[in-house]
Amino acid sequence: MTAQQDLMDAQTIWDYHQMRHDLHPCSVAVGLGSHDLGVADTTVDLYHRGLVPLIVFTGATSPTTQAIMPRGEAVHYQERALELGVPSSAVLIEPQARNTGENIQFSRNLLEEAGVKVSSVLLVSKPYEERRAFATARKLWPEVEIVGTSTSQTFEEYLASIGDNQKVIDMLVGALQRLLIYPQQGFTISQPPPADVLSAYERLVAQGYTSRLIPSA
Repeated sequence: MTAQQDLMDAQTIWDYHQMRHDLHPCSVAVGLGSHDLGVADTTVDLYHRGLVPLIVFTGATSPTTQAIMPRGEAVHYQERALELGVPSSAVLIEPQARNTGENIQFSRNLLEEAGVKVSSVLLVSKPYEERRAFATARKLWPEVEIVGTSTSQTFEEYLASIGDNQKVIDMLVGALQRLLIYPQQGFTISQPPPADVLSAYERLVAQGYTSRLIPSA
């Protein structure tokens, strides 16, 4: 059983990771590859709602996706989009990226090579990666408007969908650590978290939710 205080602290960090941007029509949607096909489904939904005329799916494989997405994250996302009725002409794939920075930079390069004019991007990620994805895109693609979004889920719903509280809280803590250390490494813009979020993070680290932390950071 996960301690109630741990769940409360994880909820605080979950809430902080959500950008809660108002969605509006954009030049393109960029779906960031991962183990979660919900990212593809949410991106497709944005297309069917008329919020974007074009989708880019980006991602190679990682240790967590190689078995379930052997053809690569972007390819599996593309296949999902076609199954859900998106025409092939409306989907571009970028199959090389292996981290969020590469997701953004390689997608930007792909669109430039395709001659697509981009003034705004609907950036679709896992729920707990919204803020870091936004911070990365703002650093690497500063001249366009970035609108962050993810599958609409409560924290409780997400916990139930994964079925492993320890894993989810570890991921939340790891994502926040990267928000803290990546600006000084030049990977993201700076977004200093509020005091209650930092306190929740420190308590969870002390409780051992550390498997997704970058060592010596």
